[in-house]
Amino acid sequence: MRKNFTAAFIYAHPDDETFSCAYLIKDITDQGGQAVLLTATRGEAGKTGRLGEMSREKLATKRDQELEQAANVLGISTVKQLDLGDGKLKDADPERLQQEIADFLNLHQADVVVTFPEDGISGHQDHIVIHHAVNSVIYGGKAPSVQKLYYNRFGSLLSDTSGLLRINGEGKWDIKRRALEAHESQMFSIERVFGPLGPDMLPQYRFETFELVWERYPAAKSMPENSVFDGLESGEELNT
Repeated sequence: MRKNFTAAFIYAHPDDETFSCAYLIKDITDQGGQAVLLTATRGEAGKTGRLGEMSREKLATKRDQELEQAANVLGISTVKQLDLGDGKLKDADPERLQQEIADFLNLHQADVVVTFPEDGISGHQDHIVIHHAVNSVIYGGKAPSVQKLYYNRFGSLLSDTSGLLRINGEGKWDIKRRALEAHESQMFSIERVFGPLGPDMLPQYRFETFELVWERYPAAKSMPENSVFDGLESGEELNT
C-alpha cells in the first residue's frame, strides 16, 4: 500500500507559505498528500497595512488568526508557531531552533521539506537563519524520515528552468488569492509583490518554482519532476 506522503514547510513568518507555496500546497493535497507548516515567529514586527496602529502583541494575535484562515484555505493540516521573536532569529539559540525543526519533522514523519534558499529570497535575515537551520537538520541526519529537500526559487519567468520543479497555477490562482487576502495586515507587502488581487492571474505569477537540492535516495531521472513526491520510497519499501 502506498504511503500517504507528508510535505513540511519550514518558514520564518506567517504569510511566507502563501507567497511562495500556495500552488504547491494545493498540488500536494490534490494528490492525497498532507501539508504541515512550522513558522519560527508570529510576525509581530510586521507592518499593519490598512488596519492602523496596534501593539506588537495585538498584531501577533491578528497574524495568528490570519495564518489559521490562510491555512484553512490552502488545506494545510497542521500549523505550529515557535514565537522566537520576529526580526530576532539571528539572536535565537541555534541548537534550540534546530531541535524544534527536527522535532516537528520527526513528529509528522515528513517525507519532503520545503524552505528558503540561501539568500532567503528577499535577503531577510530571519529567512536566512531558517535556511541554515533547516540545512543543519537535514544534512545532519536529524530527521531520518525526510527524503527530499527543496528551496523556493523566486520568479515565474526564469530563462533557465532546467532541473527546476515548476508548479502551474492554472486553476489554483483563486485559492492563492484567497489565502493572500487572509493575511490582511500584510496587504501592502502583498500588493507590492502581486499588485491588486483581482480574479485573473497575472502572467508573471503563473508558476511557483522549486529546486531539489538534496535527496536521501538519489536516482537517475530521465525527465523533469512533476511532483515533490516523484521518486519517494514508501514506508514499506524503506523497511524491506
